[in-house]
Amino acid sequence: MAITKEDILKALSYVEEPDLGKDLVTLNMVEDVQVDGKNVSFTVILTTPACPLKDLIRNACVNAVHAMVDKEAEVTVNMTSRVTSGRGDTSEVLHGVKNIIAVASGKGGVGKSTVTTNLAIALAESGARVGLIDADISGPSIPTMFGVENERPYMVQGDHGKNYIQPVEKYGVKMMSIGFLTPADGAVVWRGPMASSALRQFISDVEWGELDYLLLDLPPGTSDIHLTMVQALPVTGAVIVTTPQKVALADAVRGLQMFRQPQINVPVLGIVENMAYFTPAELPENKYYIFGQGGGQSLADKFDLALLGQVPIVQSIRESGDEGTPVVLQNDSPASGVFKELAQSVAQQVSLRNATIAKTKPVEIKS
Repeated sequence: MAITKEDILKALSYVEEPDLGKDLVTLNMVEDVQVDGKNVSFTVILTTPACPLKDLIRNACVNAVHAMVDKEAEVTVNMTSRVTSGRGDTSEVLHGVKNIIAVASGKGGVGKSTVTTNLAIALAESGARVGLIDADISGPSIPTMFGVENERPYMVQGDHGKNYIQPVEKYGVKMMSIGFLTPADGAVVWRGPMASSALRQFISDVEWGELDYLLLDLPPGTSDIHLTMVQALPVTGAVIVTTPQKVALADAVRGLQMFRQPQINVPVLGIVENMAYFTPAELPENKYYIFGQGGGQSLADKFDLALLGQVPIVQSIRESGDEGTPVVLQNDSPASGVFKELAQSVAQQVSLRNATIAKTKPVEIKS
């Protein structure tokens, strides 16, 4: 009996997307079904190019066709992606940006900017369109980590004659930082309203274009910058960075609880445990838990969150950040794989959040 498109779609209706818990056909993730005798091909539309379950879904599709249609069929599964969005506003602010992700920490010194930098590049290398706002106005470090301290953005004319700042771009990531606009050795000594005004300008006056993910590297703690962000933007979710020791975890809880306050109510995507353990280059199999062990996991468990990744203390992470060539670009480094897996976990949580939680809007905070 000849194979039909209907046969293929019926078989694929038994293939479940593991994160979303529904079948591929119901989720409209199958397109372009082609049948030529026993040669079958179709396209599966993933929710992110960084999907960690790509091979699992591909194999499940092939097995379903063989089991339910024809065991001798030659099945070609084309995998592509269409990033979902968590935005619910209809404003013109960053209208081309699908997902806005805040990267936060309760305290300084936990490596939040290092995590943000490598996460942004890993997402870009997966095929996503990525932007990065350095929202730490008084301590901008993103230009150094990307090796673009001497770059200066320029103005372009947009629609209706308005001038926009063109972001600096490197490693596939568009970025904006106060570090591009001030002397490298100068101090930015601004009161809260001035810093908030700068962040608003990075949001509304920069030509970001079409992006799948826009990351915001927030300053430590909870401040005017954080309130400005949630008032100005529909934040898809927040990633909390901590280290394993008790003092860092205590501050991370405060940062996490800020996003969970009823008047803010930004979903927390998960926890990143940085400096989870020390691994010397000459003994890559050894792990030394110099800041304690299991702190990130216990925090994630306490608040029913995902532990997105555990980043080790590796000398190459520090060196590559200082040199402006982040470690995620070094395929021979074990730390590179850690950040790529982290990007997959974050993208996975964004997709899950967009499918299961109401879309976000800028919040109105009354004083």
